[in-house]
Amino acid sequence: MSSNYAIISTEKFPIVTVTFTGEKATDDNFKKYLEELTAVYSKKEVLAIIFDATNAVFPGLKYQKLQADWLKENELLMKNYCEGTAYVISNALIRNVLKAIFKFQKQPVPYYITSNLEVAKKWVNLKLNP
Repeated sequence: MSSNYAIISTEKFPIVTVTFTGEKATDDNFKKYLEELTAVYSKKEVLAIIFDATNAVFPGLKYQKLQADWLKENELLMKNYCEGTAYVISNALIRNVLKAIFKFQKQPVPYYITSNLEVAKKWVNLKLNP
């Protein structure tokens, strides 16, 4: 079994934090990441998500497409339960990957991209408590 691609924390629910570990995407760890993300939404409770990509590594095109497919398949769940997603990305290459994923499949909820985790936390809090 490979190491985690991402760690999903619901400790501060309704704020969910997805922290990318820096591990390279593999079929196993990327599938596990998407399954865990689906499980968060399966509770059908209002939430906001911070994707902390500070340590993320460039995912191959195959995994970008899997992420885009996941967005498409879960669009209704996201629209119904997610108030917004904040992305913490300091790496320009990773920012461009995110934009590429959104070209495959449009992000269905409000989102914000920053290089600062504290700014991301403030943004999701405003989305949950306007």
